[in-house]
Amino acid sequence: VAIIADVFMSAIEKITSKKKRVHEKDPIKGTGRWVTKTVWNPTVANLTLMALGSSAPEILLNVIFIFADGFFQEGLGPSTIVGSAAFNLFCISAVCVMAIPTGEVRRIKELSVYAVTASFSIFAYVWLIIILMVFSPNIVQIWEGVLTFLFFPVLVTVAFVADRGYFSGGVVKE
Repeated sequence: VAIIADVFMSAIEKITSKKKRVHEKDPIKGTGRWVTKTVWNPTVANLTLMALGSSAPEILLNVIFIFADGFFQEGLGPSTIVGSAAFNLFCISAVCVMAIPTGEVRRIKELSVYAVTASFSIFAYVWLIIILMVFSPNIVQIWEGVLTFLFFPVLVTVAFVADRGYFSGGVVKE
């Protein structure tokens, strides 16, 4: 699993760093210029490919154990995802905060994207508790899995819209 995840992460880095040259025309002057733009929107790349690549071992273990246990939640199933997400949320965030030199201040550039991803993170934990402890204790039902999976494109779409500036004054970024 580790070798596959490492190869996958390398491929993702190559894909997300791809750039292209685009000729932009000035409609008023009638002139144009060549600019270099990234192919992937950074928010979409981070939420999809980078997140999938960094969580691939946990996702693979989760899928294997859910199918092996007949869709019963126990052992390494959902616990691998929750544990990894909790580590990423708390430990990595703490290291990033501690790495800021004394006297320096850092600010979140895209506050609307941050608010979207933070809200969805909290919702994900609450949703997991509800489906695994309230709706069908210790059993993962197909509809729960499908609905959980469908939340992901919703997250990516809402974060992309926030990244484009639609939630912060209507200014659309190019």
